[in-house]
Amino acid sequence: MKSSKTNSKRVLAIDPTSRGFGFVVLESPTTPVDWGVRSARPKEETKALAKVLELIRHYLPEIIVLEDHRESRRCARVQSLLDGVSRLVVREGLKNRCIPISRVKKIFRTFRANTKHEIAHAVAQQLPELAPWLPPYRKPWMSEDYRMAIFDAAALALTYFQSRPVRHGGESKESPVQTKPTLLADSS
Repeated sequence: MKSSKTNSKRVLAIDPTSRGFGFVVLESPTTPVDWGVRSARPKEETKALAKVLELIRHYLPEIIVLEDHRESRRCARVQSLLDGVSRLVVREGLKNRCIPISRVKKIFRTFRANTKHEIAHAVAQQLPELAPWLPPYRKPWMSEDYRMAIFDAAALALTYFQSRPVRHGGESKESPVQTKPTLLADSS
């Protein structure tokens, strides 16, 4: 299915980690533009924000999607970075959407993806271009692979596309989340 003009929007999703941040730029739920991980040392929040600003100016997204950390257990550095990115987005005159992780889990639960690794697999199925970067299953004694931030960012972006209103001939209605067999939010 091709994306309709009224439903496509360039989205930059960012997932901060203790070592930097992962990002995904999507044109639609099936069209990734770029993705990756940017490193920033824990005490270099200004450099991390400069890297985010570089992405914003390069890709010119219409909206920035971030995790809503108010109900999460993220460390203070990550929460501070999320707040800094939010302030940066407002200063740049862009829209941002903060999505709680509970919403991401709810959306992906409908696709039988309950764990972080299962959600990453669902993202890789939706966006096959990301599949080569899918980290292996993490054992309890292992640290999280840095590439998981790409999939966390992509899950935020796909949740944004899935839960935003879709316009049909001037009227706005919510995307039917439970009735769709895939994460595609495209309409013909």
